[in-house]
Amino acid sequence: MSQNQLDKKSQAWSALFSEPMSDLVKRYTSSVFFDKRLWQADISGSLAHAEMLAAQGIISDADLAAILNGMATLRKEIETGTFEWKLDLEDVHLNIEARLTQLVGDAGKRLHTGRSRNDQVATDVRLWLRGEIDLIEALLVDLQKALVDVAEKHVNVILPGFTHLQVAQPVSFGHHLLAYVEMFSRDSERMAEVRSRVNRLPLGAAALAGTSYPLDRQRVARTLGMVDAAGAPQVCQNSLDAVSDRDFAIEFTAAASLCMVHISRLSEELVLWMSQNFGFVKIADRFTTGSSIMPQKKNPDVPELARGKTGRVVGHLMGLITLMKGQPLAYNKDNQEDKEPLFDTVDTLKDTLRIFSEMIGGQRNPATGQKEGGISVNAQAMEQAALRGYATATDLADYLVKKGLPFRDAHETVAHAVKAAIAHQVDLSELPLAVLQGFNASIGSDVFDALSLRGSLNARNTLGGTAPQQVLQQIARHRARLGA
Repeated sequence: MSQNQLDKKSQAWSALFSEPMSDLVKRYTSSVFFDKRLWQADISGSLAHAEMLAAQGIISDADLAAILNGMATLRKEIETGTFEWKLDLEDVHLNIEARLTQLVGDAGKRLHTGRSRNDQVATDVRLWLRGEIDLIEALLVDLQKALVDVAEKHVNVILPGFTHLQVAQPVSFGHHLLAYVEMFSRDSERMAEVRSRVNRLPLGAAALAGTSYPLDRQRVARTLGMVDAAGAPQVCQNSLDAVSDRDFAIEFTAAASLCMVHISRLSEELVLWMSQNFGFVKIADRFTTGSSIMPQKKNPDVPELARGKTGRVVGHLMGLITLMKGQPLAYNKDNQEDKEPLFDTVDTLKDTLRIFSEMIGGQRNPATGQKEGGISVNAQAMEQAALRGYATATDLADYLVKKGLPFRDAHETVAHAVKAAIAHQVDLSELPLAVLQGFNASIGSDVFDALSLRGSLNARNTLGGTAPQQVLQQIARHRARLGA
């Protein structure tokens, strides 16, 4: 039998048709050149299925042994790059099955007993995504650790806190960075929750209605590690839903989109802080580029590109939702279109997390064991910017409240004081005591402690506040949580 005949026989539907598929349709419907990344999951799922078939007496022990040997050979071929992926065989599943049959004969044909490509692909994508989520969770930990390290070095650095991008109140730069640690911590929690729903077995649902073979789906789930925290097998309970559900892919992409939004917010701040108008930070040269015409330029390409890639990932989320919105039960060929956006979302998120961990935390020098590079902070520029925005105005209002003035009256009084400071082009703390007392007689010389940036920072010593003592407590909490 020729290779073309063998490939055609591998197309299970070929006997029904009177003419071959056109080359245009082959290219249009084929997924093998992007879904071949599922090969490890496909082999793992097939081996678990084969082991169960043998245990249930559906195939012989000899068939199982042949399948195991054939898969070992096939795995080695893929790993060494000698495996030939064929467009005629449409997808990863048929390519692997055809090669297995070529290697072991009828045993390879028996492997597909009790399953369909519908439940097979759903299983493969879940197995693959589960592993990718594990990698992403580890990368999220790395990024959080990098942020915590930088935060700890800059607990006492004063940054102007902004609302509406206007100077609002002074905050610890370390405190500011820990806000992103909180965001990425929630991202990690979401990924763990998504993983629990990804980790459910569709295999055994067959094409859509289940199968007449006496399968032990729980056994397959246990073999593949699709179990809950107590070790109970997690199996999709409705065959129609099992083969057609892509909620898990949408949910993952939603979690990835939100994570990228957090990256994008951090990126926007890094772009602003690096600009000459702010001058708060410098990013290591290896994360920047120059201009082809302006020799003085250092452009923050990595944060800018991450901002752009966020739109790409969010677009994939919208694409997946739109893909599913009009599908009747059960499986439809539309679902082939789930993989490229899902794969690209995973790749984009992993690459972004890796590069941001290094950009924030720096690279470890193998000679010294210390991390070098990353972002460097201009503490003086940050503090000077805080002084330009009357950042302690609220502290003066709080001071007057403690002297017995109702807050709304204190607010009005301070507004007049700020107007006077603006007119004299000085900070509130630079107004003479006599001038301040002109706004309210209860103001004493102790007011200048309240009006200093450092005094403002230290005053906010409540849980979640920006006082250095509180920031250090939060850093300790995060280090315990992250094992850092």
